[in-house]
Amino acid sequence: MKARYPIQDQVAIVGVGTTEYSRDSGKSELGLVAEASRAAIRDAGLTAKDIDGIAGSWVRAELVQGALGIPAVNYYLNTILPPFQGQVIAGMNAVFAGLCETVLVYHSGYRTAVASRSAAADPFRVPRRSRLRPLSPMPDTINGTVCYATWADRYLHEYGATREDLGLIAINNRSNAVHNDHAVQRDPLTMEGYLAGRMIREPLNLFDMDYPVDGSDALVITTAERARDLTDTPVLLHVAVDGQTSHAVEEDMPDLTQTGLKAAADNLWARTDLSLDDVDVYMPYDGFSIIQLKWFESIGYCGVGEAPAFLKKHWNADENRIEINGRVLVNPHGGSLSEGASQGAGHIREAVRQLRGQGSGLQVEGAKTALVTPGGFFYNAGALLLRTES
Repeated sequence: MKARYPIQDQVAIVGVGTTEYSRDSGKSELGLVAEASRAAIRDAGLTAKDIDGIAGSWVRAELVQGALGIPAVNYYLNTILPPFQGQVIAGMNAVFAGLCETVLVYHSGYRTAVASRSAAADPFRVPRRSRLRPLSPMPDTINGTVCYATWADRYLHEYGATREDLGLIAINNRSNAVHNDHAVQRDPLTMEGYLAGRMIREPLNLFDMDYPVDGSDALVITTAERARDLTDTPVLLHVAVDGQTSHAVEEDMPDLTQTGLKAAADNLWARTDLSLDDVDVYMPYDGFSIIQLKWFESIGYCGVGEAPAFLKKHWNADENRIEINGRVLVNPHGGSLSEGASQGAGHIREAVRQLRGQGSGLQVEGAKTALVTPGGFFYNAGALLLRTES
């Protein structure tokens, strides 16, 4: 019996906007958010006066409202921590509950220093007075590279996987990013090149970690009924959920089977009659390559420890990319590893564009259902199914 989920297909995405992703934008973070938000509002065929709800991250809602000239809002939610499904779920729930009719949701990445721009050539050199922000709310715990390198090492040890298996993730995303003008990393990547990458913390090297950028993404969300009057291609929020276990702190997770990824996946499939067979394009989060590897298992494409074999089975050697059953592309935009670190915002934005037939490079022909799984192992996993009505 499926869980009760009355919001299914009742809310839709009608506008999408993004800025250029760059190593050094020379713009303020508010300026980037305003640019992406204006683009999303225009894309929906609306004006600032039509927006009556705001939910975003990092940049506060009242600043965005003022920058955009939105006269008044009935709903706002400030500084939701990424990944981006949190903002989308908040906006979706607000619209469905009648708190507002049309909500703007946004996210920004902002890596440049306040004063010095000298770190722009090195994605892992954090300059003095940096604006980079830790996602973990608990600074006394391990997080980031330390955390994921530790669990990646555990995965390789426990399941007999190799660094080459992680390399397939990086190579797939780079092979797809080659076709995406929006991506900051577009040079082809071979296995030899991957293995030669500078080691950051065993077993993860430079190519296993997302590429910090300046940039912003925004969406406009409204009721499905109103969406049909605004666009010929509304993208319905079929299911959008979070997932978290009782072991939601990095060093407390007991093993690689009890993760937030698995909790989010179980939550998703409990609320839909769709299955992986219905999915046309898959967008797994890749803040670290081990996260994307583990998402294949958690979402149900294969069993625990079987992701390396799954990748090899579905690897297109001619194109150097993953093609599940010869048809489902994985992160066709290049993901966070190559397009740029967007904490899931780029994945959701690209899923919308794929369903509209406007992919940022590699377009999946006839795509009608997109699966997006943002977030990492612990306290921030989520899963979304987006679909078109046609």
